[in-house]
Amino acid sequence: METAIFYIAALVAALATLRVVTHVNASHALIYLVVSLLAVAVIFFLLGAPFAAALEVVVYAGAIVVLFLFVVMMLNLGRTSVERERGWLRPGMWIGPAVLAAVLLVSFVFVFWGTDAKTSGEMVGPRAVGIALFGPYIIAVELAGFLLLAALVGAWHLGRRYLEERRGADDFPEEEGASPEEEAPEASAEGNA
Repeated sequence: METAIFYIAALVAALATLRVVTHVNASHALIYLVVSLLAVAVIFFLLGAPFAAALEVVVYAGAIVVLFLFVVMMLNLGRTSVERERGWLRPGMWIGPAVLAAVLLVSFVFVFWGTDAKTSGEMVGPRAVGIALFGPYIIAVELAGFLLLAALVGAWHLGRRYLEERRGADDFPEEEGASPEEEAPEASAEGNA
């Protein structure tokens, strides 16, 4: 039964991840990302890592994806973004990623069926994870934290610049005719003279 659940979760994770990559609407792609991360959490649990499964749900499917969703909403992507992404998803754009995915698939099949290595299925508790993360891997954990912080600050700056450009375009009407706001000060200046 556990083997069947493992393969069902793996299939769900693969299909949801495919939809993350191919969906043109960023908000919908993030919903598929949540589904993919939840399926990976099920796989972690079945492999004997319930703490990693809980972290997957709380940290990635919860906090990180909500942060991504806020960034997408802050950038206020509209129809132009959807059309641009449709252009990126042309069939010719899939040649490079398809070749790389095929190489990974061949290596996975070789490792999966070519060796007799099996997982131990031992439970890994939070204490062992904490000792491993904050022991020999402390530099990697700190670098990942700085990378996430840099991504957040970069997204904020991109969103701010985009909104300033958008507001600037709204503040300056087209040259053909003056807006009522521009005509009002001129009329009041003529009335005072």
